Amino acid sequence: MAVGLNHYSELIRYIKSLLEQDDLVNTITFGSPEEMDLNKMNIYPLANIEINDASFTNGQNVVFDVVISTMNQRDTTNEVNGSKIWYQNEVDNYNEMLAILNRLWSKMLYGFNDNNITASENPQALKRKNVQDKNNLEGWQLSFQVTMPNTALNLCQ
Repeated sequence: MAVGLNHYSELIRYIKSLLEQDDLVNTITFGSPEEMDLNKMNIYPLANIEINDASFTNGQNVVFDVVISTMNQRDTTNEVNGSKIWYQNEVDNYNEMLAILNRLWSKMLYGFNDNNITASENPQALKRKNVQDKNNLEGWQLSFQVTMPNTALNLCQ
């Protein structure tokens, strides 16, 4: 990952490229989680990239607040042997969406180390259910911070 004047876009490109490598992800969106389900052309499972605030630390780093959501649709037409636990595909959805985040996080940490970038330790994945009550979406949301070296600023010039 080339880091320079375009920290923001490079971070988006990097996360997107890792999500594209995951066989379970069919659609990648960008922006607010409230808006990720507005496109009727989405093919699930879906991963959403959201980069919120940025801060500068001593002129040496840029810190971004990142949220990655992975969501799938609940299949309301299927019941598994009348089970209350294995009802429809809820457990499968949560399992698969968490697996996507786990693979993404592992790959990011290795890639970040190679580029002198750090990420917050032990981020928490939050369970999300029926987002916007539109398409019966469920999955997980991973929030973390990324600290990138500020190579755009040279104090010696």
